Amino acid sequence: MNGLLLVLQFFTSIPIRKELPMERKDVTRMYIALPIIGGLIGLAMVGVAVLFTDAIGTGPLLASVFIVLTGIALTGGLHLDGFADTGDAFFSYRDREKRLEILDDPRIGAFGTMSLVLLILVKTALFHELLLIQTEWLPFFLAVPLLSRAGMNIYFTTTRPAKEKGIAHFFMDKLMKGKLLGWSLFLAAATLTGLGLSLHTIVIPLILGFVLLMGLFLFRRWSLKNFGGVSGDLCGAFIEGMEALLWLAIIICI
Repeated sequence: MNGLLLVLQFFTSIPIRKELPMERKDVTRMYIALPIIGGLIGLAMVGVAVLFTDAIGTGPLLASVFIVLTGIALTGGLHLDGFADTGDAFFSYRDREKRLEILDDPRIGAFGTMSLVLLILVKTALFHELLLIQTEWLPFFLAVPLLSRAGMNIYFTTTRPAKEKGIAHFFMDKLMKGKLLGWSLFLAAATLTGLGLSLHTIVIPLILGFVLLMGLFLFRRWSLKNFGGVSGDLCGAFIEGMEALLWLAIIICI
């Protein structure tokens, strides 16, 4: 239960006003629960899609806007903040130490703003395209946020910390890495298998698995080269970017 409460406290906007233990088992369980919370966020998003398209009867564009807003509201914009900070740091074209300083800066600059606006526009357009397709949305809305967070867990546990301080470094010291890595790999495989059974095809799950693995490999390599490792902001950027890639792959496939 502590792991579930911790993931709600640190990774969602749901107010958990309680001091919780932060032992190794608690932090590990928090990350174990993170993909499940992602799936529940996806469930809320598909509920909004059905509400606007079927119950209220709006067009797909307005529904897409509210789907994106639902995701932002439930995460408190945490991952978007990481994406914006990563954009500011990378496009500063400074050395590694300066980039890490920019990641720590709570202010958002021009490149971060542009990255944020572009991401929101892309995700809105992707949802708009999805809603135009007559298909069963629920399996995709459950799978994409779950896979992106399982992938983030794999990225986090297999990459050294970029800084010797900060929340990512603190959590990494508390993790049972082998347990989390094994669970995340199993959950990703189970999600792709369930998606295949739901869709009665193996093609889309195989493509999504390939996109996830390639995205994970390339992002890990990119973050090591440009930042020296992983940070909390880079984890947020991974989740947001991977979700967009998976949605794009789905729309191309269906």
